[in-house]
Amino acid sequence: MAKTLSRRASELLLAAVIIARSTSLLLLKLGMADMGAFTLMALRFSTAGALMLLLFHRRVLAAGARVLLKGAAIGAVFFAVISCETATLRLTATSVTSFLENTSVVLVPLLLALWRRKWPERATLLSAGLSLAGVALLTLGSGLEGFGPGEALGLLTALLYACAIITTDRMSHGGGDALVMGIAQVCTIAALAWAAAFVFERPVEIPGSGRDWAIILALAVVCTGFGFTLQPVAQRGTSAERAGMFCALSPLSAGTLGAVFLHERLGARGLAGAALILCGIALPNLLAAAKAGRGRRAPQC
Repeated sequence: MAKTLSRRASELLLAAVIIARSTSLLLLKLGMADMGAFTLMALRFSTAGALMLLLFHRRVLAAGARVLLKGAAIGAVFFAVISCETATLRLTATSVTSFLENTSVVLVPLLLALWRRKWPERATLLSAGLSLAGVALLTLGSGLEGFGPGEALGLLTALLYACAIITTDRMSHGGGDALVMGIAQVCTIAALAWAAAFVFERPVEIPGSGRDWAIILALAVVCTGFGFTLQPVAQRGTSAERAGMFCALSPLSAGTLGAVFLHERLGARGLAGAALILCGIALPNLLAAAKAGRGRRAPQC
């Protein structure tokens, strides 16, 4: 994985990473019933970090300090994202949290436009709008019932998530082993979570039930070891705008898993939302293919 993947392979990996993380909201909600949010985060990321270091310690030792610092920077931003996400989950429904967090689909191109002082392409804005509309149909049954502290935290989470995607894009495209950046990111989140747990909670009360440890292991292996560590690897081969668009896969995946394993009905709204998300993600590629086709059919001088 040291070399850069092709754009198609990168986006397939990014889709897999986001789908793997899509179960985290439900698992976090279950885990926080018995554990503090920072304690759960610390255990989750420490377990994932230990596994990654065990598997890839030689690559970590061979990487320079610059690569580790890049990973630490990504980890610091994602720590802020997860902290706000868990706080939002305590104050709002999981569906509302999912919708608000995934408004980052629109925020990523807008923040990049401010950074570059250049308005995004219309295709990018249209894709983002379609994806956001799809997320709304999938997650919001009767709409937002009100706007309180939980909703405000949800929007802050979206802003931080957009910043995390852009930070990952900048760091991963700057050279160095992207996998090691991902491992450093996970270990940084673990260290910050332990510090926060000792300040705000009582982390000495380690969970003793098998259910709690099953939640921690699922979060560590699937949502973190795979879902977080490989994001810099995936983003290196694509753009920040495209990475932001793929965030919409999270509620789509969660809804699909619920329909398959929990026999929940997506209904007409859910199916329409799924279609809009897929259209939003596919639109730039379809437009590029159509443009290339017109170019090939153009008469040669």
